[in-house]
This record gives sequence, structure tokens and C-alpha cells, in this order.
Amino acid sequence: MAEISISVEDFQKFREFFYRKTGIQFESSKRYFVDKRLVERIEATASDTFRSYFTLLRFQASGEELQQLTNLMTVNETYFFREEYQFKCLVDSILSEITARKADRSPIRIWVIPSSSGEEPYSIAIYLLEQWAGINDWDIEIISSDIDTHMLAQARRGLYSTRAIQQLPARYLQKYFKRSGENYQLGDDVLGAVEFTRVNLSERADTRAYRNFDVVFCRNLLIYFDDLSRKTAAETFYDALNPGGFILLGHSESMSRISSLYKVRKFPDAIVYQKPLEAR
Repeated sequence: MAEISISVEDFQKFREFFYRKTGIQFESSKRYFVDKRLVERIEATASDTFRSYFTLLRFQASGEELQQLTNLMTVNETYFFREEYQFKCLVDSILSEITARKADRSPIRIWVIPSSSGEEPYSIAIYLLEQWAGINDWDIEIISSDIDTHMLAQARRGLYSTRAIQQLPARYLQKYFKRSGENYQLGDDVLGAVEFTRVNLSERADTRAYRNFDVVFCRNLLIYFDDLSRKTAAETFYDALNPGGFILLGHSESMSRISSLYKVRKFPDAIVYQKPLEAR
């Protein structure tokens, strides 16, 4: 097979298409990263050229190839107890406000997106079990979503490398994990505490059912979006949250620069964003 090349025009066509489908914008500086993965999928699908592959990508009824390529294109970098100060804020400040408003004692619902390989939602589950005094008095539902189906499968498996657990306190590692060769297997109690779902944040059909959440964790995802996609995501989370609900972003992200829908709340441990109580 002749060497496959991706022209500037090809890159531009793909970049625009992928942005429409996922909200992720690749800058020209990412050409090498994008081209390498495109060539990989062109060869895997036995397509002769970028043009024939791009036709498959756009018109395949099942959308399977778009999913395969999306899995390759998304970056997943995380570990247990990353930015732990936000978990502390959840336990010490946020949950007391949420429970005070729940006269019906309905479950506390937390949405974590992206899930990546599961470290973040499982960290939240462990932190609540260990640090929140109300854990035995309230039902907690943790839903974690990602666009990458490979990552979701890995998250459900709950098998982690030494690198993934390096920030986890030793007593938690001993309590919730078992050694499995060179890796660590998360126990069933925590595995069962998180439900994983496939969601494309840029597809309204995917997010429409996500409602009545009290807390959203969306950390280090919006940095990959452009301004319009960030604004759309902010509106999606607004619809997903109960009035008075909270959203926590990554340390380098600011909702104030994205949308005016939310109130800024400065707690001792973190700055978070709140859907106004009077919102409908």
C-alpha cells in the first residue's frame, strides 16, 4: 500500500467535521497527533485514501467508525484523588447546603463527566465513604459519563496501575483494593457505587435525559472546547442541575469566563459555581 498522506485541506475538513460531532477543536499545532491517528484508522479500515475513509466516517449508518476514531482522539490523563481539595469542599461545604434543601430526602445525585478510566468517580465514592458523616443517612447516586467507550470499559473493570493510585492514602489502598499482579483491583463495594454511561456532551440527544443532579464534576474537559462549545456545555449542565446545584471545574477553568448563568461561590477549600436557587 502506498504511503497515506493527509493534506492541509484534508486536515481542515476533518477538523471541522470532528468539531461539529464532538465540540473538540484541534489547532494546527496538533497536526502530527491528528494525522497519526487518522492514518492508523485509514489502514485499520482498509481505506485507500483519506477521501474514502472520510466518506466512511461521515456516512456509516452505525457510527461505529466515528466512535473508534473518537476513542483514539480523546486524551485521558488522570489518577486517584486528583485535586482532592474539591472533594473536601464537597464534604465540608456543599453537601450540607444540598441536604438542607432536600425535605423529601431524595437521593443526592452526582454527575461526573468525563469519567476517563474511572479514577475520579471512584475517588469521590471513596472520599464520601471515608469523610462524610452523612453517608449512612443519605442515598448517593454517582453517574459517570464519557464519549470514549474504551475508557468506559476500563472504568467498569476497575483495574489500575501503580501510577494511578500513587496519590491515594495507603490506608484507602489497603481497604478498597487488592493486588492483582503488577496492578490493583478495586473492590466490588466501590465498583458498584458508580454507574457508567456513554455521553457525547455536544449531542443534545445524549444529554437530554440527564436531569435532577445536585452536583456536577466536569474537570479539565472544557479546556479542549472552543468558546461556543463551552457555552453549550454550560447550558447543558445548567439544565442537568437542580436549582441550587453546584458544578466543579478544573483548577485552570472558570465558568465566569464562559457563562453568566451561574453564581460564583467561594468556599474555604475551592471556588465552585452554583445554579441559582430561584432558577426553574
